[in-house]
Amino acid sequence: MKIEYVHASKFGNGALVAEEFRRQMAAKGVTVGVHHIREARPDRLPTADLYVFSSPGRMGKPIGGMRRFLKKMRLSAGTRYAILTTEMAPQPDRKTGQIPTEEEQARWQRVRPIMNELLRGAGLVKVAEDKVHVTGLKGPLEGGWQEKVAAFVARIPLEVQGADNGHEPTRAVPPTR
Repeated sequence: MKIEYVHASKFGNGALVAEEFRRQMAAKGVTVGVHHIREARPDRLPTADLYVFSSPGRMGKPIGGMRRFLKKMRLSAGTRYAILTTEMAPQPDRKTGQIPTEEEQARWQRVRPIMNELLRGAGLVKVAEDKVHVTGLKGPLEGGWQEKVAAFVARIPLEVQGADNGHEPTRAVPPTR
């Protein structure tokens, strides 16, 4: 099985998560290519059985570079993907001291829903999704983040499209002119 992991990382937190993902998947015998969006071409991604996308949040959305990358990306309909984002840890309300509920967070933290909308709109199929929290604007990652990555890795189906079933892995679709 081959996985391509495409991330955006401004302060290095996403790169740390990507490398931990690669390390944990390698322990399972899975090859993972890791690419920052600055180094990858959305219309010429390497062939893979699964693509993982990761973006930090900015103002509750994926950063602009990742949104543009996903809009320009050319993969065949039915291609499988997963999302593992780095998002700001919920902060206690200044007046009440209470942490916002999941529903309250969902109103202002839309990184994963926006990425899913773009990927599903291109005909891709989601197999897993999760987030790793950062404790400040520039990090660091929240304690226990490696266990979050391990839990995400455990949800990745190791027998996906193209893997161990005689089919070719998904190939990037050539750009149309």
